[in-house]
This record gives sequence, C-alpha cells and structure tokens, in this order.
Amino acid sequence: MNKAIADTLKRDSVIAQLADTLEVKPLPVTNDIYIDMLENIISQQLSGRVATTIFNRFLDLFPDRYPNPNHLLKFDDMELRKVGLSGAKTVYVKAMAEFAMNHDLTVDSIQRLPDDEVIKLLTQVKGVGVWTAQMLLIFSLGRNDVFPVDDLAIRQGMAELYHLKSDGKRLRHDLLQISERWAPYRTWGTRLVWAYINSKKQNAARL
Repeated sequence: MNKAIADTLKRDSVIAQLADTLEVKPLPVTNDIYIDMLENIISQQLSGRVATTIFNRFLDLFPDRYPNPNHLLKFDDMELRKVGLSGAKTVYVKAMAEFAMNHDLTVDSIQRLPDDEVIKLLTQVKGVGVWTAQMLLIFSLGRNDVFPVDDLAIRQGMAELYHLKSDGKRLRHDLLQISERWAPYRTWGTRLVWAYINSKKQNAARL
C-alpha cells in the first residue's frame, strides 16, 4: 500500500486501524479475463474452499485444463453438473463462453474501459450481475476504486466495525456513505474489511 492510499484511508479511523494491523498487497493483473469470469460465475454464493474445489473439477474436464469456448458450448450439461455446477451455473458458464466468442475480452481492450463500462459490458452475460463484474475489477484488473456494497461479507463486516443497526436500503445507503471516505481507493478499504473478516474466522478456528 503506497503513501497516497495510506493517507487517504486515514480519513476513516476504523479503516486506518485495520491498515495498521492487517496487510493488504497489490494484486497482479490477469492475463485471461474469460477464465477469470468463469471462475467468478462458479464461485457465486459459495465459500472460498468449495468454490475452488468445484472450479478445479470443472477445469479437469478439459484438455490442458482450459475450457475453450467452442468446446465448452458443446459440452454435455450433465457432465458439468457432475462436477458440482448447479443447473443455473451450467447455463451461465455456457453464456459466458458464447459471449467470449463474440466480444473482445483481451486484457488490453478491457483495461481501456472505465469501471462502469466494464460492468455494463459484462452484465450483458446471463448470470453475471454487478457483484460478479466488480470481483473482476478488483481481483483481475487491479482497479483501485471499487466498492461491492452488496457483498455479504462487506455488509456484515462493516455493520460490526461501524456499529450499524440499519438494514435493507438504509444499510446500503450507510455503507455507500462510509465508503466515500475511502475514495478514490475504495478497493483498498474493501479489501481491509475482507481481511478483517478472514482474520476473525482464522482466530475462531484456532479456538
């Protein structure tokens, strides 16, 4: 975390305290947006460990562990279901493959787009919502100012850290308002909240 990011996050005493105790490093930029989007789709609403297991089983179905779009579109749905994909996710990964065949998803092309345009592009794919596109912005493209307000861990973590009693639309509004303190580095505040949640889970597992 460079000085500009650290100085910005100091505006928020809660996040500043997390930054003093938890380490968040820059993430490498992907070299394959298509494969990352497949992983994001498969990971929806699953714990990290389960998502990784299912994604690896999915990759094992293909030569060189690469689900070429043409190959994936022709793949038998029941074989995809056998490795743990739900019926809906079977449809969604094939929709992603079809989209990849008809759109330029090279890193250079996507990196030229602002965040909102990346989200607008990717949410054309069946099964890809704003959250899924935001995960690509954060973990694959290294964008600095992304705040996934509808992420469950973010909602739970921030409600705890900021002692929020609101819910529904009011909670969403409160979280967005708090995240403005972190701009233009909201990704870093987000990742610190995630790090806080993960550290709590690790501590609980040791007990």
